[in-house]
Amino acid sequence: MDEKNNEILEKYPKGSRESLIPMLQDIQEAYGYLSEQAVVEVGRYLDLPSGKIYGLATFYNQFRFKPLGQYHICFCHGTSCHVTGAEEVRKKLEKKLRISPGETTRDGKFSLELTACMGACHLSPVIRINGNYHTRVKPDEVGDIIDSCIEERED
Repeated sequence: MDEKNNEILEKYPKGSRESLIPMLQDIQEAYGYLSEQAVVEVGRYLDLPSGKIYGLATFYNQFRFKPLGQYHICFCHGTSCHVTGAEEVRKKLEKKLRISPGETTRDGKFSLELTACMGACHLSPVIRINGNYHTRVKPDEVGDIIDSCIEERED
């Protein structure tokens, strides 16, 4: 077990099953996802079988079991975004990246995730990339947005 994971686990009482969800949230925050190794270590710490932990974690869509891409793209498909053209923006994103929501590009650079609402309805459609918001996005702007990430990475 690595030191960072140890620090996370030790914040919680050993064997305290009530701590499972916050513990998993902390691990995902630290690593970006829940690795098989992390699930096994949590199981040992809480005296729970890994299968029980996976059962709980897969029930909630907040948990990921694969690393995200270098650029995590969250795409809002809430009502406001939908009525202002989000569907066409989504299609352009999928075509440009050659992935569907929930996937990561083969090179590990981009992940695409659909979200129900980002709370910026008055600025719809909205895309968030690594915490940076792109608002009132038009389908013909998608290529430039993705290209700017690629150029930023090359600098």
